[in-house]
Amino acid sequence: MILSHDIFNERSETVKAVGITSAAQRAGFPLTLELKTGDLPKQSWVKISQIRTISVERIGRLVSRVSHEELSQVIEGLNEMIA
Repeated sequence: MILSHDIFNERSETVKAVGITSAAQRAGFPLTLELKTGDLPKQSWVKISQIRTISVERIGRLVSRVSHEELSQVIEGLNEMIA
């Protein structure tokens, strides 16, 4: 899941992203968040604790979008981990 804004991504040639997995997660929020929206082929979880900087060259095609509510929850989880 890409978190950074398009303008940042274009200028820096990198993106800030968190991992997504279809493996059921034992850790709850704020480390992981079960996705309820989008059209992913399997039930999925965002691994909020696994934030990465990735080159835009490594990004593939758009697979799905999450709701603004879920994006806000991911950001809230990041804030809880670093505050």
